[in-house]
Amino acid sequence: MEQGIRLLIQLVIEFAPVIVSFIQKRMETSVNATNYEIPLTISESDPSLNIVASNFNYEVGLAQGKRLQHQLAVYQHQTLLEITQKERETALKLPEVHKILESWPLRLYPSQILESYSNYGRVPLKIFIAPPQLEYDRFAKKNEVIPEVELMLAEGLRDFITKHYSLHNSVRPTEFLAGAWDSKRFHSESSIKALFSMLKTEPILILESEHDGDYLNCRIAYWGLGQGNYYYKTISRLPYKQILEDSAKSRALEWQKIRDELLLLGEDLEEINNIGRDNVRNLAILEKAEKWQKQGIDINKLSLEYEINHQDFERLCQVLIKCHCLIASWVADIYHLIHHDVPPLLPGLLMNLVDDTLDLQSVATIATGYQQVYQALEQERRYWIPELALQLAVSLSYLSDRSWAKEQVEYSIETWLQLRQVSLPEGKHPLEVMQSALRIEDREYLTKLKEYFTAVDDRQSLLEVEKMLQAIANLNSQPSLESATLLHTLTGHTGDISSIAIAPDGEMLVSGGADKTIKVWNLQKGELIRTLTENLGEISSVAVSCDGNYLAVGSCQHPKSNVKVWHLKTGKLLHTLLGHQKPVKVVVISPDGQLLASGSHKIKIWHLHKGDRICTLWHSSAVDAAAISPDGTILASGSSDSKIRLWNPRTGDPLRTLIGHSGGIKSLAISPDGTMLFSGSVDTTIKIWHLITGKLLDTLAGHSDEVKSIAVSSDGEILWSSSADTTIKMWRLSTGELLYTLTGHSQEVNSIALSANGKFLASGSADRTIKIWQITA
Repeated sequence: MEQGIRLLIQLVIEFAPVIVSFIQKRMETSVNATNYEIPLTISESDPSLNIVASNFNYEVGLAQGKRLQHQLAVYQHQTLLEITQKERETALKLPEVHKILESWPLRLYPSQILESYSNYGRVPLKIFIAPPQLEYDRFAKKNEVIPEVELMLAEGLRDFITKHYSLHNSVRPTEFLAGAWDSKRFHSESSIKALFSMLKTEPILILESEHDGDYLNCRIAYWGLGQGNYYYKTISRLPYKQILEDSAKSRALEWQKIRDELLLLGEDLEEINNIGRDNVRNLAILEKAEKWQKQGIDINKLSLEYEINHQDFERLCQVLIKCHCLIASWVADIYHLIHHDVPPLLPGLLMNLVDDTLDLQSVATIATGYQQVYQALEQERRYWIPELALQLAVSLSYLSDRSWAKEQVEYSIETWLQLRQVSLPEGKHPLEVMQSALRIEDREYLTKLKEYFTAVDDRQSLLEVEKMLQAIANLNSQPSLESATLLHTLTGHTGDISSIAIAPDGEMLVSGGADKTIKVWNLQKGELIRTLTENLGEISSVAVSCDGNYLAVGSCQHPKSNVKVWHLKTGKLLHTLLGHQKPVKVVVISPDGQLLASGSHKIKIWHLHKGDRICTLWHSSAVDAAAISPDGTILASGSSDSKIRLWNPRTGDPLRTLIGHSGGIKSLAISPDGTMLFSGSVDTTIKIWHLITGKLLDTLAGHSDEVKSIAVSSDGEILWSSSADTTIKMWRLSTGELLYTLTGHSQEVNSIALSANGKFLASGSADRTIKIWQITA
């Protein structure tokens, strides 16, 4: 067994129980405790959710049960982040900070590390390496150029993390801080304790290797979000001298083959040996050792000094890189799994990371480690067991022994049937029984099942899953209790359509796009009324006032980046509002028809009727979305830095910043009662927030590409979303259930608008068409 796998197995045996213990303690103290009720802000927004967490039952329904548990998990995580932020703010104010810095092992100051967090939606795991200080002179000759182990190790680990766990990866963000450890001065417990006392708010993994005779003591230190203490332990002793000598022996044996080939060609042995250099001497030692060993001499008691050169140190570096990559990957997987519900990546990478075929015992140990963590998570996420177990099965399907993956997929399906209250008759295949309980929202689960059966080449099961996916497609094509049918397809634009709006009376539709025109249509007849040009530039956004008199238009073509206000019914240009220095991405009019907000890298607030500027709100990134609350007291803005900011639009005062998305914000909407904010993002999700408290209530996932536009029905019960995946989706907000998917556009759907009476939905696309849909109840 190679060193990297041996080290990984020891880590799994030692570390998995520690993580399980942490999860169990989190459950005991979390908001999921038995007597804890759903937070007031959530239960107020949806009274049906005011139930005790421990009283989840099958009658709640699988979709709603998942949603409730997800809300609780999100609330718990949000609360943890708030506590962490407060601790972060006070960490540098500790009275003993100067004493702590005496044992500080990093070249970075605590403030530099603490400040780096705020730029990311998810809290990244930070990784440091404390590399070994090897005695090069003990092995290498005087003039031998030996590679710098620390530099090679850092470069190898950096390449691995950048490829699979990049800091800019929205799924598994991990930050590797190479060269930060002052390896010549600090090792062991005092340094770890000093780090933890200042950085306990930051999830951190430290990979430490300390020279100890012929061995390297390999240790890890770790703490995650909300952990009350750190884990620090030696997980293995790496025989680095043996690795160097094994490399030297391997070189000698390779040289032996070359020498024999040259001798066959008639070359002089003395000249050949001059070329071989240290390989000649190492081969002589190796041949003597084999001879003595055959004669019964214990060569382990002899001091056989092989000559080591730079190639052997490079081999040692490769072993250390592999060991560090395996450990970093496993710990990063576990961190992102328990905090972000992200399935492990390492099982799919193992075949490329190890040189030898994994033996069954190694596979069993690695699989058991993941299984222990998953089982601990399942206790607090009962409704998520099918997905969790299936994710693990897919991850384990890449291993040579697939019995572990099979066990997980069987458990996943069995639990899915239990949650649907479907019994499994004796002799019946579970996949056959599943067909009786299918729902549209099961598409994602079945797609994952298909991925698993494809990976393990189970063709019979694959056919059964494909039948179920087809059955769901048939369900999706049938009208639901509320659905939409295509009424008109409007053509006339010669470029992408970027934005549309419907007048409050439902008579007119306004569209604008890359062809630098605004078109006004009769909504119900689908007929063009007029086209506005007026030296506009490319149109990014259009908005209509609540009385239907004013049309605001934003231009994103520099230097024509401006906002124009028209009288909608007459087509007369009223104002041209100047001041933006960068492309205007969004315009929005307040529900009372008094204020106009326009966003570029700044947000400017204008008096709609007069055209006077009221104030300017400062953003550090491009503003792509905005919405104003029904009472006009809150402006929400979303930007490319993945943050949502809330403002008082009349004074310009900032109210709060919402962090949760892992990609830029593309669309915002506020519920008619002003309690909830909806955000669509490049990360493909829609998030639901409590507008006043800023709490994240729910996340809707279903689109496969960025969410471009969202609209809420006047009763606040239905949410519509459009995406770059070319679809429009209808969601029931009370349950988070996906009700319907509209298809018909051939390219991304950039904008949707809903009529005030809820009877018509309009969609504008990059395919240069506008589609009018009639909504039927």
